[in-house]
Amino acid sequence: MKLYYADEFVLPLPEGHRFPMAKYRMLREALLATGRFAASDFCIPDAADDETLQLAHTADYVRRVVCGELAADEIRRIGFPWSPEMVERSRRSTGATIAACRSALADGCSANLAGGTHHAHADFGSGFCVFNDAAVAARCMLAEGHLSRVAIIDCDVHQGDGTAAILAGDPRAFTFSMHGAKNFPFRKQTSDLDIELPDGTGDADYMAALAHGLETTFARSRPQLVIYLAGADPFEGDRLGRLALSRDGLAARDQAVFEACLAHHVPLAIAMAGGYANDIGDTVAIHCETVSRAHQCFFAAADARHR
Repeated sequence: MKLYYADEFVLPLPEGHRFPMAKYRMLREALLATGRFAASDFCIPDAADDETLQLAHTADYVRRVVCGELAADEIRRIGFPWSPEMVERSRRSTGATIAACRSALADGCSANLAGGTHHAHADFGSGFCVFNDAAVAARCMLAEGHLSRVAIIDCDVHQGDGTAAILAGDPRAFTFSMHGAKNFPFRKQTSDLDIELPDGTGDADYMAALAHGLETTFARSRPQLVIYLAGADPFEGDRLGRLALSRDGLAARDQAVFEACLAHHVPLAIAMAGGYANDIGDTVAIHCETVSRAHQCFFAAADARHR
C-alpha cells in the first residue's frame, strides 16, 4: 500500500496559529512505528502543475495563487499567510491525492497523508484549503481515461462545499458529504447527497446515517473509484467538530467505508482531511488507525484472493 507524504506538507506558520500542522509529520512517524509499513512504502508525490490544477480551478485563480496576487481578504478566507511554501504545499498535497488515485487503481487502495482540502472552490480558497485535491484528482482520472465514474465520500465534519460546487452538474462525479448541520461552512452547497447531522450525534446514530449514505452512493453512482475524505474531526474531543464520535466509532466508520468498497470491488484513495482535537495526539491516532485499518482490510482481501 503506497502512502504519499512530503516534508512540504508541513507549512511553517506564525506562532499560535490554530491549524495543527505538525500532525502530518507525526502521522508518518506513527505509521512507521506500527511496524505495518516500511520506509519504502512512503512515496514523495509530484507537485500538481498549473494545467492539472485548472481541471477544477479557474486559470486566473491558479495564476494569482502562484504569483502571490491574492487580495488580503482572500488570504484571510484561506487562513494561511501567502508564501512560496504555501503554494508548494498546496501543489504537493493535490499531487499526492492524484498519485493515490493512480496507485489505488493499480493496487486497490492508497492514501495521501494530507489532502482533503474540500473548502476550495473553483475561484477562491477557504477554511485552510487552497486547491481542492479531491476535485482535481477526480477530474484528472476522468481526463486520463482511467474511468468514467468516480464517487467522493466525504466524512469530514464540515461539508465539502467546494467539492460540491466544482463538480455540480458533472454526471461522472458523485459527491456525498456527511457533516454537522450547524458547522462551517455556514452557507452550504448542494452535493449529490448531503446528510446533515445535529450537534452531539454519537456513534450509533452516525453509523445508521452512514449505512444509508453508502448504500445510496453506490446504488446511484456505480463508481469505478472512490476518493474518501477520512476527517478525524467528528471525534468527541475535537475543538471544531461539535459531534460526539468515540475513537471506536471513527474506526467503525472507516471499516464501513472500506467494506463497502470491497463489496463493490471499487478501488479506494484516502485523504486525511480535518482534525483539530484538543490533544493533537488524538488526531494523529485517529488518522493512523484509518490508514492501518485500510491496509489490513485491503491486504487481507488481496491475500484471500491469492490463496
